[in-house]
Amino acid sequence: MLEENQILKLLAECSFKTSRSGGKGGQNVNKVETKVEIEFDVEASNTLTLMQKEIILSKYPSFVNGNLIKLVSSKHRSQLKNKQETENKLVDLLNKLLKPKIKRIATKPSVASKKKKVEAKKNQSLKKELRKKIV
Repeated sequence: MLEENQILKLLAECSFKTSRSGGKGGQNVNKVETKVEIEFDVEASNTLTLMQKEIILSKYPSFVNGNLIKLVSSKHRSQLKNKQETENKLVDLLNKLLKPKIKRIATKPSVASKKKKVEAKKNQSLKKELRKKIV
């Protein structure tokens, strides 16, 4: 997980591109560039450690194109809101990628669950037995 000061440094390393977005907005759509694309170069980052970089690049290669993470937002009519949206998406993605996987510990079924399973099987068997024709 990233800390607050790390997040601020990461966002300073990002580059933003704006373009016209489609959708609602009337004349605003034709005049103002509200669509925001954020690019984050994982390899060039000074904020991330080598281990964090390796985790990000290896864990989900579909998110990382080369060494770049690109995210786009055109949800809002405001460029500022879309910029904040892309920043939030990037932080959430990086936190998701850097979250350590917890290994599952295998457990045994309880005595009560075993009894419940046997009872369910008996009931099902009885139900099918009653459907048979009497000879």
